[in-house]
Amino acid sequence: MAPNKPRLEQAVTLSQQDFDRFAEISGDHNPIHVDPQYASVTRFGATVSHGMLLFSHLRALIARSWPGATLSMQELMFPAPAYADEALTVIVEARQQDDLFTTRVVKADGGICLEGRARIHIAEENTP
Repeated sequence: MAPNKPRLEQAVTLSQQDFDRFAEISGDHNPIHVDPQYASVTRFGATVSHGMLLFSHLRALIARSWPGATLSMQELMFPAPAYADEALTVIVEARQQDDLFTTRVVKADGGICLEGRARIHIAEENTP
């Protein structure tokens, strides 16, 4: 069932503190995420977000917009890094042909940090 909200968007800016807190919660202490000195000499030049931290913002947008919605499948790719203090837009968009949703996290310059799709089941009472 296609929801009445065919496209959801939210602005997000993640900080180094967000990266550090996510590392504590997830156990992923890869220095590319949490060590600015280490990251400064990598091809990225600075720390970058955990991919699943980006996805967690997509999932939170879904939960706020459709309380009780369940996610039964997700496919994710991370074509470009997301840096601390970078303005991002989290987007969830219904597709017309099926029950899959397109998911993206986009940088201000149009670069894609996360792209994928998800199967989201929305309870009938949560679609206005």
